Amino acid sequence: MSEMICYCFGFTAEDIERDYQKNGSSTIMEKIRTEKKIGNCQCALENPKGR
Repeated sequence: MSEMICYCFGFTAEDIERDYQKNGSSTIMEKIRTEKKIGNCQCALENPKGR
């Protein structure tokens, strides 16, 4: 099982790796950064580690 990277949007390390291999960069990480900037990140609540 791949490590969960983003609990807010449900992305795993494997998802990000596949995305990078397919696109040459991570569109998933770009999406996460954009969502965080507009306040749609709830990592402190969703992540069991609190981050």
